[in-house]
Amino acid sequence: MTVERGVRVLAGSFILISLGLGYFYSPYWYLMTTFVGLNLLQSGITGWCLAAIILQKLGLRQSNSGASCGI
Repeated sequence: MTVERGVRVLAGSFILISLGLGYFYSPYWYLMTTFVGLNLLQSGITGWCLAAIILQKLGLRQSNSGASCGI
């Protein structure tokens, strides 16, 4: 798995988990969904993605495109 795919999987998982927790437990979990969305927006504008850096340090390989974030 590449860093870019890992970022997509991580973001999608966090969004789905926070939506489920918000529906079943507390609407405050929707703040996590907002945070993930804002982080994706920021990384799309600036090209800097903390999740990509962490995943790369965990051993995921960079794709051939050389982009710093897969979104």
